[in-house]
Amino acid sequence: MKKTVLLLIFSFLLPKTYAQEYFPNNEGVPNKTMNYTAFTNAKIYVTPTQVIEKGTLLIQNGKVIATGTKIDIPKNCTTINLEGRSIYPSFIDIYTSFGIEKPKGISRTERNPLYDTKRTGYYWNESIRSETNGYESFNYDQAKAEDLLKAGFGVVGTHVPDGIARGTGTLIALNNFDKSSQLLSYKISNHFGFTKSVTTNQAYPSSLMGMMALLRQMYHDLDWYKKGNATNKDLSLEALTNNEKLVQIFASEDKLNSLRASKIAKEFGLNYILKGNGNEFERIEEIKKTNSKFIIPINFPVAYDVSDPNQADQMELKDLRFWNQAPTNLKVLSDNGIIFALTTDKLKKIEDFRPNLLKAIKYGFDKTKALEALTTVPAAILGKSNEIGTLKTGSLANFVITSGEIFDEKTTLYENWVQGNKFVVNDITTKDIRGNYDLTINNEKYKWKIDGEIAAPKSEITTLDSKKIKSKLTLSNNWVSTVIKPNDSTKTSFTRLIGYIENVQNLSGKAVLFNGTEVNWSAVQTAPFIKAMDSAKVEKNNRIMPITFPNVAYGNLKKLETQTILFKNATVWTNEKEGILEQTDVLVKNGKIAAIGKNISDASATVVDAKGKHLTSGIVDEHSHIAISNGVNEGGHNSSAEVTIQDVVNSEDINIYRDLAGGVTTSQLLHGSANPIGGRSAIVKWKWGASADEMLYKNQPGFIKFALGENVKQANWGITNPTRFPQTRMGVEQVFIDYFQRAKEYDLAWKKYNSSSKKGKEKAPRVDLELQTLAEILNKERFISCHSYVQSEILMLMNVAEKFDFRVNTFTHILEGYKVADKMKEHGVGASTFSDWWAYKFEVNDAIPFNGPIMHNAGIVVAYNSDDAEMSRRLNQEAAKAVKYGNVSEEDAWKFVTLNPAKLLHIDDKVGSIKVGKDADIVLWSTNPLSIYAKVEKTLIEGIVYYDNKKDEENRVAIAKERNELIGQLLQEKNKGMITQEPKKTEKVEYHCDTMEE
Repeated sequence: MKKTVLLLIFSFLLPKTYAQEYFPNNEGVPNKTMNYTAFTNAKIYVTPTQVIEKGTLLIQNGKVIATGTKIDIPKNCTTINLEGRSIYPSFIDIYTSFGIEKPKGISRTERNPLYDTKRTGYYWNESIRSETNGYESFNYDQAKAEDLLKAGFGVVGTHVPDGIARGTGTLIALNNFDKSSQLLSYKISNHFGFTKSVTTNQAYPSSLMGMMALLRQMYHDLDWYKKGNATNKDLSLEALTNNEKLVQIFASEDKLNSLRASKIAKEFGLNYILKGNGNEFERIEEIKKTNSKFIIPINFPVAYDVSDPNQADQMELKDLRFWNQAPTNLKVLSDNGIIFALTTDKLKKIEDFRPNLLKAIKYGFDKTKALEALTTVPAAILGKSNEIGTLKTGSLANFVITSGEIFDEKTTLYENWVQGNKFVVNDITTKDIRGNYDLTINNEKYKWKIDGEIAAPKSEITTLDSKKIKSKLTLSNNWVSTVIKPNDSTKTSFTRLIGYIENVQNLSGKAVLFNGTEVNWSAVQTAPFIKAMDSAKVEKNNRIMPITFPNVAYGNLKKLETQTILFKNATVWTNEKEGILEQTDVLVKNGKIAAIGKNISDASATVVDAKGKHLTSGIVDEHSHIAISNGVNEGGHNSSAEVTIQDVVNSEDINIYRDLAGGVTTSQLLHGSANPIGGRSAIVKWKWGASADEMLYKNQPGFIKFALGENVKQANWGITNPTRFPQTRMGVEQVFIDYFQRAKEYDLAWKKYNSSSKKGKEKAPRVDLELQTLAEILNKERFISCHSYVQSEILMLMNVAEKFDFRVNTFTHILEGYKVADKMKEHGVGASTFSDWWAYKFEVNDAIPFNGPIMHNAGIVVAYNSDDAEMSRRLNQEAAKAVKYGNVSEEDAWKFVTLNPAKLLHIDDKVGSIKVGKDADIVLWSTNPLSIYAKVEKTLIEGIVYYDNKKDEENRVAIAKERNELIGQLLQEKNKGMITQEPKKTEKVEYHCDTMEE
């Protein structure tokens, strides 16, 4: 097998002209040289921190033989004097798709969802493509190689960027002259990412949480497979096993996704190198805690053209900020001790790499760290420090020759040597003829100004009376050629000058006049070239806007801290037996409610005069879909119990802040209703500015979303030929019965294995995250929140639950609950419903606004939820509708959005009421919270003020001021002639139960 693979590699990499020494040569006489090349008198950067002045670099056969100041130069040696020049190791980019054709997506005729794999002998999911090898589809791209060489790169890692498990990458030397040496390592890295393969129409996974669950299941399956438990061969798992010791690179492509990938790595004892996207500075503390190495792109956003105020108003502050702050990312990473390599990935043009890097340096990124990120760091990440990234003895002779310090704007890159082969970027022998001259052509006198770049000078000729004459100058191999055009555009005759440059002080040569007469010309330099100061370059850097937490509008300038606060003389809605207390004090201390009563004092407390105001516990939203990243539904299977919303909490969603402004402190983020058995939920506290993990309710009880009705049977999906089971309400019941029976058998198998005296000696059952979750329901360790409408299905699920000896915890929506309230009470299930939604689709035609009060009067724990980003901001008004439609008391109505949902979520021991010892999750209202005129003045979570209406007013002024300054900076960029892009409005998708990612 190995011989076959190696022959395959060499067959596409080795044309006959560049055969290895043991290959026959039938095209000429073999010519092997053992000569040395010595580069003398150069400033040599052996490593970024080891520099030799006036040193010598000696190479032979593509490798470094020696570097130093006292090198014995062999007789059979070509010596190149590089006095005044510098030598650096060539750059390394370990994350590219160089030479690999972009995978072709499926055709439109194949886009109906596929639920099972079409492949045989591979993993069951077609986005797991670990058997893919980059070298098998590699084809050296000479043109792209030249672009990379011009940018200073000598080695690249390349792979197929497709799928979740993407297979191996290969390491390539950018050697345009000896193709037999291009392949440095045919398997150097193993790649992963959070994107489905474009080559498949397999429905699963359809969400980010599904991708994370799939990765977890893959690693569990890998462990099970390696232990010999499987009866079949799986080429994908075989490849994962064989490639375990390679460098594992994960394309997270976002700061939050980097944290998510790191979480998976920690679970399975892996060490991912994370490919970021340039926004790491926004969450640097969490990024630092991953202890990961990174690969960072520098595709800074182009300035926006905000000259049209209407278009400028469309842009979000976070996008304006990112343009301003992005160039600081490398400095922030470096200052925080994070090890990272740089990549050209995501750049529209490779030639943009150097300007962007110089911009990052201009904004404080250390030059030595920059060189390390392009040489020693990527080499170390790949375990190739002895071969590439330095000019130490034995390393490949990969180096660039420059006119000076490599990260100086004025420096010219002359040559890029790869494996001892020279690639010319700019001719090092080109003489600098720039300056001012007195030009004489056949006794006619002129003034001649030559400026521009050394290798591409520009000509400006004027008569002695200052009239400009059109001219164009070209320079090649130290021959200067100038065409002088007549000012009369109707004439087609020209005067042509040509001459060889021997002395830049005195230029001379032959001239052919417009009439064909040949004469002499000469030019005597009167002044040397002085580069004009570009006003755009000497201007100060833009003022960098401060980072907030999160780094969006209304973010906090610093992490918030708990406070000791004493609310005086408030009307307190306790939700306890004490009821509503007038003129009462509440002391908040150490994140808890410390005291409730009259005349409370605390010298350390900030006193809030709450006279005439109302103090309540924070609103608890039992059913929300805000703050979820990349998909609320994993609808690729009829059961997705293995996925969890906890993986994809988006801590930067502005809806969090809006919820706080509406008094919401806790929410249950639920999976959608695309399938009968959905994913696990996340109970969160809206700690604006904290990380996603910090928002998760500590030691939260386990919940999972189930669903009934039209959504799960795909009646409203718009698919022309739906094939996923179930398609009927009868089928939905069978899905539940089948999965619970399988989960029961799965649980028994594990219990039997774990209690066996032969445990560890016999084959273990396969870890199945989906059945494991359902077994938790059977073992009463996880609770069900079920999306429901029609009474028949409500009764059906309760019957299924009783058959398997558990109880449904909550029916959510439950718009026909009033019809079966007695059966629900008997079963022991709670209800989380809408206040007055009805008739928005066929299966809710029988909904009535009295539904909640009727169930409440039947003794059921009833809550009102939002299921909507806009409604969650006014749940206090939703609660008031229970008073209007059902004559529910104000106290009980208020419990519909506070204590009752807390009870349904089994967290009422900590939240939902104002009681000494409970979490200080409280809200101060301007008036009765059930009033449409009530406004939130303060929202506290665990004693921290996350919303303050006065602070909010200050924020609005500050945001307007910041936007104005940023727009001013962008207008300056346009006025300086910089490239701009059209403003883009960020279209935000607000998730609902039935939202599916495209």
